[in-house]
Amino acid sequence: MSPVKQLNPINLTDRGTVTKIHGRAFVAGALPIKVAKEMASAAVKCIRKEIRDLYVNIQTVREPDNEAFGTGSGIIIVAETSTGCLLAGSSLGKRGKNADKVGIEAAEMLLGNLRHGGAVDDYLQDQLIIFMALANGKSRIKTGPITLHTETAIHFAELLTKAKFTVAKSEDEESSKEAHIIECQGIGLLNTNL
Repeated sequence: MSPVKQLNPINLTDRGTVTKIHGRAFVAGALPIKVAKEMASAAVKCIRKEIRDLYVNIQTVREPDNEAFGTGSGIIIVAETSTGCLLAGSSLGKRGKNADKVGIEAAEMLLGNLRHGGAVDDYLQDQLIIFMALANGKSRIKTGPITLHTETAIHFAELLTKAKFTVAKSEDEESSKEAHIIECQGIGLLNTNL
């Protein structure tokens, strides 16, 4: 990636339609591959209750002993959309936690990120704030409920850059009541080293 003179504004408001759902359920250390298969199966069943027309491909993997430290398990599931958006859900296993529950938690997280109709999931919304503040122009993102991380990122971005953010409920008919639009008039920071 090459450095740029100035950041362009972000416009992530059109999620499009979900075209693909895929993921990875993994185990490492002393856990058998059966645990990954149970996580994947439970996740697929949960997703199928709401999304019946797409194939859900969750790969099950046993991490090589020389690449993994200790024993553990987890799953990540990603939905890709027609406009290039990626929304995800994930969960980690732990001692005493049923593998089915881990898979269902990841699936529910993904479905929650899809239900609100936004183009940005819970974990990306706060990461975009600093780029919106520094960009040259008005940035807009559509997301679900505003996380505490995002509120904090906005607070400090405004303090440090003097950029101004607005957060409002989305007026879009296709969105749920939980959808929000975050807007920012960026400060247009210039990279003086180029």
